[in-house]
Amino acid sequence: MKKIASILKNKEIMNRILFTILILFIFRIGAQITVPGVKTDGLNDYLNSGSALSLMNLLGGGTLQTFSIFALGVSPYITAQIIVQLLSTDVLPALSELRRQGQYGRRKMEYATRYLTLMLGAVQAYGIIKTIQNSTDTVSFPLMETLAASNLEWLGYLYIIIVMLAGTMLVMWLGDQISVKGIGNGISMIIFAGIVCSLPNQFSHAFTTYIATTQGSPDALVIAGVFKFILYVVAYIVIIAFVTFVELSQRKIPIQHSGKGGGQTQSMARASFLPIKINSAGVIPVIFASSLLMAPSVIAAFIDGNTDAKWLKIFSTSDMYDMGSWSMPWGLLIYIVLIVAFTFFYANLQIDPQQMAENFQKNGSYIPGVKPGIETERYIRKVLNRVTFLGAVALVLIASLPSILTLSGVFGGDNSLVLGGTGMIIVVGVCLELNNQIDGLLAGKSFDEVVASGGH
Repeated sequence: MKKIASILKNKEIMNRILFTILILFIFRIGAQITVPGVKTDGLNDYLNSGSALSLMNLLGGGTLQTFSIFALGVSPYITAQIIVQLLSTDVLPALSELRRQGQYGRRKMEYATRYLTLMLGAVQAYGIIKTIQNSTDTVSFPLMETLAASNLEWLGYLYIIIVMLAGTMLVMWLGDQISVKGIGNGISMIIFAGIVCSLPNQFSHAFTTYIATTQGSPDALVIAGVFKFILYVVAYIVIIAFVTFVELSQRKIPIQHSGKGGGQTQSMARASFLPIKINSAGVIPVIFASSLLMAPSVIAAFIDGNTDAKWLKIFSTSDMYDMGSWSMPWGLLIYIVLIVAFTFFYANLQIDPQQMAENFQKNGSYIPGVKPGIETERYIRKVLNRVTFLGAVALVLIASLPSILTLSGVFGGDNSLVLGGTGMIIVVGVCLELNNQIDGLLAGKSFDEVVASGGH
């Protein structure tokens, strides 16, 4: 309560919170505006069937289920950001050079990311349209059907793709406004808002399925329905607790800073820690792995326009691929392998052991019992890989939970009830980030007050 009172009294924080709410309100309005010329009857059922577009709908804040002008969401931008980061790790010399040029280089890399976003967004939009066209008969594109009679169907595709790209760029701009004038990371806040907005509907649907539909039935069925609903809510709480535990868990490597001048001795050296998070890669590996699994469908749409071919089911995380005498969830297995690989890669990208060892030497810092230089690098890499292994296992459990529940048929084919862990990673991560930022702003205000009062 004391913290809430402090927030309400802090004019800067309140202005930032209100501005963020206003931007998110604008985003939610746009999320309900369907792209003109598209009829979305049955699209929600298709997305809840565990399709390849389900995660994209989640990251877009539910904008795809209405095929809104914001249907692409921030997915193309996130994918472009990952690709640029990967290429800047000595793969593309020009980007590697920009990465070392500080603020100027980061600005140039951001421009490159946005240009790549436009290209990826166009490809992704076309892939989404073709996937939906070939996978469901209920969603229709009347404009394209009209133009097809005049051999101008491509104009319909171009029109919808341009509208979707414009929506994506507007969402990115809204995210930038939150980052600068609001609170939290803008892109993360937009995804966060979409996921949180979908939770009441999910719990309402669960209540209807387990309790409301049993009214008038025998007492045993009513009690069983209530028990199932309570179990459903408890399961969600357990997932949130597990995700929070993973996000907060870290391995602290003790660091000693050699005393410099002022009569300090080695025994007076300052001690601190190098924290390595178990899940330092966040949800990025899940997003990139999902993008790669969607790639075959997009490529198939470009080559022969068929995104419903049987061989594409091998990349579906919610389907068993029939190989004759037996079937395997190959899509889920590929998904797990990709998540593990990208978790290790991105963790080593975020924490470069070689660079860290060099910085330690320059600053006169060292790890007790470990020689500076190559030994320090090896030690940090070993600890990082061990910690990341635990993070990769946790991320696989969380990300693959919806697919496992779908394949097991626990919810009797009603996949809209499936518990999603990926969304919870984003929600918990954003909440922790917001808490830290608010604490920082409150601490800054307290410091300003102390300075203004002359230190008394």
